[in-house]
Amino acid sequence: MSPDSPLPELSRQFIAHFGEMGSKWGINRTVGQIYALIFISQRPLNADEIAEALAFSRSNVSMGLKELQSWRLVNLRHQAGDRREYFEAPGDVWEIFRALAQERRRREIEPTQSMLRMALLETPRDEAERHAQQRMKDMHDLIEKLMIWFDDVQKLAPETAKQLMGMGSAVTKVLEFKDRMTGRKANNTSQKDE
Repeated sequence: MSPDSPLPELSRQFIAHFGEMGSKWGINRTVGQIYALIFISQRPLNADEIAEALAFSRSNVSMGLKELQSWRLVNLRHQAGDRREYFEAPGDVWEIFRALAQERRRREIEPTQSMLRMALLETPRDEAERHAQQRMKDMHDLIEKLMIWFDDVQKLAPETAKQLMGMGSAVTKVLEFKDRMTGRKANNTSQKDE
């Protein structure tokens, strides 16, 4: 995509879709479209190029770029002899996924974990509160396990993580097989004891 050529139809469709999905992901349409354009661009783009390509005001683009930077979804680049700032998306989609997941964790999951921890420190006054607190504990425990798993996955090399995801239901089959084998060993042990 050159700065003075119109966007191809396929690119326009992708950008429009990302704008629509942005609002479902917690960002506004403009930010979603800016990110989509940067993501598919063959080279880093400056704010003026983005504003022109998307027919957005320069101020909307600047605000959108600041939001994308706060999410760590764009990298800032400088070009020799040019004072403007250029933006590009990380090259590896796994890196983008990690940035999104970490930011969503920081903004959404950690405050929920904190609230649940505080609620679990309270002394329930009656049966209804004990029940509610037990439900909150169940939620807290699940979130804790998911975050431990998330931390473990984040430590994996991208190639390993991709292999793990590609295994899909094979992992479930291995775990089911392990459970069956563990069950058989327990049965054999109890039969020997009798």
